[in-house]
Amino acid sequence: MRLTSPNEIKELMERHGVRFSKGLGQNFLIEPSVPRRIAEAGCEGGGEGLAVLEVGPGVGCLTAELAQRAERVEAVELDRLLLPVLAETLAEQPNAEVVPGDALKLDLAALMRERCPGLRYRVCANLPYNVTTPLLAKFIEAGIFERITVMIQREVALRLAAAPGTTDYGAFTVFLGWHCEVERLFDVPPECFMPRPKVTSSVVRLTPRPEPPCAVRDEALMFRLVKAAFAQRRKTLSNALGNGLPEYRDLLPEACARAGIDPRARGETLFCADFARLADALAGI
Repeated sequence: MRLTSPNEIKELMERHGVRFSKGLGQNFLIEPSVPRRIAEAGCEGGGEGLAVLEVGPGVGCLTAELAQRAERVEAVELDRLLLPVLAETLAEQPNAEVVPGDALKLDLAALMRERCPGLRYRVCANLPYNVTTPLLAKFIEAGIFERITVMIQREVALRLAAAPGTTDYGAFTVFLGWHCEVERLFDVPPECFMPRPKVTSSVVRLTPRPEPPCAVRDEALMFRLVKAAFAQRRKTLSNALGNGLPEYRDLLPEACARAGIDPRARGETLFCADFARLADALAGI
């Protein structure tokens, strides 16, 4: 069965009484080279000893490619109507297992350790557009994945790797830059999907850092500063932080001076290291 053939996908779904779900962000790949390239990028240097978590397998075209390159594949699917479809399409992939459930609600670390003990863990997936950010945060916070390779909306991919001072740079950019190295690998145009989305997609690879890019005394405080700075990104740093962290308002002028940061600057111009210095300065007053 050709899992990227539009006609075969339609016939398969009709036979199982399944329709595409806009609410679940379902857009299935119909260009055979794309799932192959994603799997190659996600499993590079893997093979034996590698377990891959996939979220939203759809009809299983990427799952099948992953199963050829990893020892185990755990594919989490929220849409229960697709479970019999996947049972058919993955019947010849004994090392691929479908896990019914919501990846945002599952304990992913426990899932992988229970089902794939003793292996190395990665994520490789075509993520639903509507839950990209919370899923990426969940993968990182699980703390077990050595690499995260995902296809996401290009607009989001640009934000992940944006530089300070650009319109794409935001709080999530800082969060990702703190925890991971980010690479944009290649773009995937709308005509590679069915139904065809209105936007271009990008494949990105996140490699968790063994250590943050710089030291900070209080990481939680640093990310409170980040959140406050970008909540009102058009305001000066002094005003945005004063509004977001009122308990520190009177300390901000001295903290900015100690950190060497202009309080009239906007938060969107600060690097991770700047937020870390400012958090240390506040914690030290």
